[in-house]
Amino acid sequence: MSAVPTFGAVALDCPDPVALAEFYRELLDWKAAEVAEDGHWVTLRNPEGGARFSFQRVPDHRPPAWPSAENPQQAHVDLDVTDLEAGHERALAIGAKLLDDSPKTFRVYADPAGHPFCLCAC
Repeated sequence: MSAVPTFGAVALDCPDPVALAEFYRELLDWKAAEVAEDGHWVTLRNPEGGARFSFQRVPDHRPPAWPSAENPQQAHVDLDVTDLEAGHERALAIGAKLLDDSPKTFRVYADPAGHPFCLCAC
């Protein structure tokens, strides 16, 4: 048994974990989410293995403001794409909000719960 941990999951706080999991499931084209009995925790499993993406209900969730020091993002997700324009159109079509399109190799968005994420063609 090793004392070295492995990377298991990234979990995002949100007001509606089922809805946010569905957004990322569709964006990533992954399989159906696993919803806990009480609906307060939802997990997406990467079909190619590796880390999971989880979502946790937080009733008083305050989304980060990007960019802002008052309500900072604290963390964000980078998602790789080979076609930035096609990825951009896909993200907007399923509910992402564009925050910054000034960089040439990536764009910054907010998911439906307000978490920043980037589509990167770097």
